[in-house]
Parts: sequence; structure tokens; C-alpha cells
Amino acid sequence: MSGHLRVLPHGTAPNKHDHVDLVFGDGQARQVLRMTDPRRFGALLWHGNEEGELADHVLLRSLGVEPLDAAFSGELLYRASRKRSAAIKQVLLAGDIVVGVGNIYACESLFRAGINPKTAAARIGRARYDRLAQAIREILAAAIVQGGSTLRDFINVNGQSGYFQQTYFVYDRAGVPCRNCGAPIRQIKQGQRSTFYCGHCQK
Repeated sequence: MSGHLRVLPHGTAPNKHDHVDLVFGDGQARQVLRMTDPRRFGALLWHGNEEGELADHVLLRSLGVEPLDAAFSGELLYRASRKRSAAIKQVLLAGDIVVGVGNIYACESLFRAGINPKTAAARIGRARYDRLAQAIREILAAAIVQGGSTLRDFINVNGQSGYFQQTYFVYDRAGVPCRNCGAPIRQIKQGQRSTFYCGHCQK
């Protein structure tokens, strides 16, 4: 997604696509957490204590587990996917089983687990879901260490670019030889999003 949150000195002039400033601190130590979003996908919502638990908010209550949480596992993926005829890539992006696995990380995780992104979620067995859950955790952990993926305008809260994109195995590598087997990486569209995979390594 486009947009970002950045920590800036208080008084930093806003730009065209800056939408919200939250000011923290006192005097000279004041800083601003600024939300910038050219495409306006993001939002800032206030949820007061009197409105109940945050997890029960209408926008949050149907979300899946965090992939780095202990509750996330191959067993969870397996059980939640038994009646899902959609392709596994689409199921990962839906957010109702697991959150935070965006397009890039879904492609890379499916490659690492050796699963074709077009496979119906219900057709994947428990052992393969164990591999997928592990791959998702490993890919996200590596991306965090490397500051995320910089595509277009992505930067972290301190204004630094990520560099995980330098280690992609499949994402945005259509036609380039697979790093494992040498077969050309394929690109297809799934749900209006580009999917990249190796037809030889991912069955």
C-alpha cells in the first residue's frame, strides 16, 4: 500500500498528501507522528474506552491472527481452509485467517513453501500448511530485519527505505530465471493483483 507514518520534528511543514499529525512531548522535545497517504487508502479512527473493546470494533473483529503470534500455525491454516475453494494466494490476502501477509510476502512465502498460488486452499494438506506457516514467519522476520520492501514511496517511521526487495525470489521477477531451478518466473493476475511464481518449484 502507499502511504506511511513518519516521526518528524514538531513544526515541520506539511506537504500535499499529509493528512494527520499527532503531537507528542513538551517544549523543544515535541515530535509529530504524521500520516501521509497519496492514494487515501489509510484512515485514522478514534475509539473511546466507552465504545468497548478495540478488538470488537466493526473493522477489526473479523480479522485473523497476526502471523508472528504464537496462535498462528499450520494447523490453524489447515482448519480454517477446509471449505475454501478460492486459490491459496487469495485466501492469504483476504485477512480473515491471517493478517499482514500482503501481496509481496504471500508470493515469497508460497515460493518458499513450494506451493502453487493457484491451488485451491481446501486441497492443501496439513504438512504443506505447516511449511507455509513457517515460510510466512521466516519471510516476515527477514523483511522486518531489512526494513520492509521499498516500492515507490515506502519509507519507515524514520524516513529510511527498506531493502527486502533485493532478496526477492519471485516477486516482480517475471521472465527472470528462478534462483533455485533456472525456469522462468511466471506472472499472472489474481483478484486484480499480480502473482509471481515458479511453475517448476511450486506444485
